[in-house]
Amino acid sequence: MTAKPIVLFDPLPRQRALIFDESQWRRLNEIAEIVGSEDTKVDDATVERVLPEVEVVIGQTALGRERLRRAKKLRAIVNVEGNFLQNVDYETCFERGVQPLVIAPAFALPVAEWALGAAIDLARGLTHGDRVFRGGHELYGLSGNRNSFLLTGADMGFVGFGNLGRALLPLLQPFRPTLRIHDPWLPDGAIRAAGAEPASLDKVLSKSRVIFVLAGVTTENAALLDRDRLMRVRRDAAIVLASRAALVDFESFVLLAECGRFRAATDVFPREPVDADDPVRRSNLLLSAHRAGGIPEAFSTIGEMVVEDVALILKGLPPARLQAARRETVGRLRSPPGRSYAKGTKR
Repeated sequence: MTAKPIVLFDPLPRQRALIFDESQWRRLNEIAEIVGSEDTKVDDATVERVLPEVEVVIGQTALGRERLRRAKKLRAIVNVEGNFLQNVDYETCFERGVQPLVIAPAFALPVAEWALGAAIDLARGLTHGDRVFRGGHELYGLSGNRNSFLLTGADMGFVGFGNLGRALLPLLQPFRPTLRIHDPWLPDGAIRAAGAEPASLDKVLSKSRVIFVLAGVTTENAALLDRDRLMRVRRDAAIVLASRAALVDFESFVLLAECGRFRAATDVFPREPVDADDPVRRSNLLLSAHRAGGIPEAFSTIGEMVVEDVALILKGLPPARLQAARRETVGRLRSPPGRSYAKGTKR
């Protein structure tokens, strides 16, 4: 009998039960011999022992140049945390034909739906209206809607047009917005082909009634939305921060929203979990505890995507569902690694 190919399973901060349901886990075990741990970090001794025979790594195992050289049979690295981390020597992967893959597309639609919900909330004051009603200070009809606006026909802007932007775009189409997109990694023609107007960052900020911040963090865009740029945002605008806190000068972002310079929602924070005494907890921002993507359907999708693509890879076929790293950009990505939280699980 031919031995099964070996898969190293090292998913922390994820856990097996979060990623795979029983049928998915059973299927993975049918097609491969699984070595590793279901809920803790795999020790270095185990990694070194199986490295020469491993064909697929599922997880966040550190894979520098020397380890990759010893992994003679390795075909793919599947990061199940969500970001391309800088603990892998990607250049060596590309030299050797090893495919670095990530499950980020599984979170795109859930985060996009949250972003749309946050925009509706900010535009119509849903959460604010609920709070003042409960406090006995509600205003009826037009009196309670002086600052509300329609999303339909509104000027909207995207900062970044990757997985999140592409998932959000069709959700916005029924609102028939004038949509401007700023993404320096895309040519104008690609943005126009999506039905949007390519625009400078300043134009997106100054013209949009609703701004969706959707870009990943790179070596080039940390604190991209600093205080000066945030001051260019329309005074009647709403900003939805859906991707990474490092894209904004977060202190200025909170202070400007608090003083009414614009209204804002965020699902991400510079430090997570957020400190109990952090001023953001007392602000008027619409707050979400990094939960936009972490819904049961997303994790079920992760398991399905990984099992299906690993099966293809082990047959010598290209993956069809996971996102592949690109040689030109993966070294510039700087999103932080995931963490396990005491009060819940990160998306």
